[in-house]
Amino acid sequence: MASGCAKTAKKADWKVHKKTCGRQAPGAAPSPQSSASANVSPPKGLEGGIAEPFTRLDNGTWLHDRPEKDVYGLLIDAYRLRMDDIYNMEGEIDADSLYGGAPNGSTKKRECEQLGVTAGQWFDLGASVEKGDIIEHYGESTFPMQLRMFAEAVYGTAPGGTSGGAMRQMMMMMEQGGATGGMQASHLDMANMFGRR
Repeated sequence: MASGCAKTAKKADWKVHKKTCGRQAPGAAPSPQSSASANVSPPKGLEGGIAEPFTRLDNGTWLHDRPEKDVYGLLIDAYRLRMDDIYNMEGEIDADSLYGGAPNGSTKKRECEQLGVTAGQWFDLGASVEKGDIIEHYGESTFPMQLRMFAEAVYGTAPGGTSGGAMRQMMMMMEQGGATGGMQASHLDMANMFGRR
């Protein structure tokens, strides 16, 4: 980040700051996110992305070979997006969650809990997220779909009783260069499956 930015200015409006002040100074080393390969998912927001995420979702290895903090963060984001989907589709909030006013989340590992209850950072369980927030943070339009498919695998069902199996199969074919009738991942919008967003 540019060194001339006041800390209070950064906090006051992060969205503006990251667009105007977040550019690297000339000659600065590239950040890990900016040097990441275009073939990994997501391109930003984590310590590292993975190749063929939908194939890994299908074979149950989506969380494998990731840094521990990334795993905890993805568990938290899958949960937060699922809570938003359930609210939008069913109008309900899990009373045992932070969204329902419970003092503690339902995660098991102490490190994951600590990450989720640290206020003011991205993985804060006290802050809800929406599809657009996920896309902006991770820089990838299909990342909400990955989180939803992962949560479906964990919970055994998607909100509203739907299944993402057919979509996951189609996304796997696209990753592997298979025929999909000319459809591209960048044109897919799952909003109609998950309520208003």
